[in-house]
Amino acid sequence: MTSRITSVLLLLSCLITHAQTLKGKVLDATTKKPLETVSVYFDNTTIGTTTSEMGEFSIDYNDAVQSTLVISFLGYEKVFISDYRNSSDIKVELKASVNQLDEVVIDTDDGMPRAQKLKWFRKEFLGKSEFGKSCKILNENDLRFRYNKQKRTLMAWSKKPVLVKNKSLQYELSFDIVDCEIVIGNWNAESVIYTGTSFYKDLNTRRKKKNFKNRLKAYKGSIQHFMRALYHKQFEEEGYIFGKKGYKVNPYKFFTISEANKNGIKTISLKKRLDIFYKDLSESVIQTTDSIQFSVDKYGNYAPIPVVLFGGFMGSQRIGDALPSDYGLTEN
Repeated sequence: MTSRITSVLLLLSCLITHAQTLKGKVLDATTKKPLETVSVYFDNTTIGTTTSEMGEFSIDYNDAVQSTLVISFLGYEKVFISDYRNSSDIKVELKASVNQLDEVVIDTDDGMPRAQKLKWFRKEFLGKSEFGKSCKILNENDLRFRYNKQKRTLMAWSKKPVLVKNKSLQYELSFDIVDCEIVIGNWNAESVIYTGTSFYKDLNTRRKKKNFKNRLKAYKGSIQHFMRALYHKQFEEEGYIFGKKGYKVNPYKFFTISEANKNGIKTISLKKRLDIFYKDLSESVIQTTDSIQFSVDKYGNYAPIPVVLFGGFMGSQRIGDALPSDYGLTEN
């Protein structure tokens, strides 16, 4: 166990970078008045803040943060900023949002009781792993559902971010749903798609040793761990074995990995579907749609996400198993 932990820590230790600061001001687009307590955060990280009484904010980040900056406030349309690295001071104007969902339609009987919808949502959104089972949704009353009986499809959304407390990993996650669709089978979901922006609040104030082990356990063999190992060409060092039709294969005969560009991004292509074995812990499958290329950086951020398809263990991971993208870049 010590050697495994040391291997992962060595991979993480080279990722810590220096902080930069971005300042800005958020205004109402119509009145031009400053907005207070607006959420400002880097998507899928623990890095975030809120605006002051004057609508001002200051947020630190480092080179490892490749996420979009999200400006979010209830009753207003969210703003996404990706080119913040070229700015040190920005001004954002938020427009009032327009409700697009018909509440009358939402409340009609669609053939599935709300309690059953919640049960499906909890299972497929949080996950069925030990970490997923330790999660609790703190604001279930804000969730809205619609069930299409003919297509056996459950849709979920919320005007407010879904708040999830992960007891095992000691995070409180704020997940703002963009799209959530669950195709229901006889016993399990046939497919699950959920997209949105997320912010992690670190609750790691007590039992730090146990929390550290749980987070490391969630990280090892995860998509995040896999992508970092792919970028650094450290599959063997990190414990990954690959197979094809029952035979062990050399992954680098199937993956084409370019040199990093000036922004540190590598382009990846995968010739054929591969089986992935992580030590003796899990089995997964990876393939890409129509052999389309994707990009990845040394911190495990990759895009476009829908191009890369995972099955098996990695494909079954849900919100309850997820770590922020800046995991390992600061003390955990």
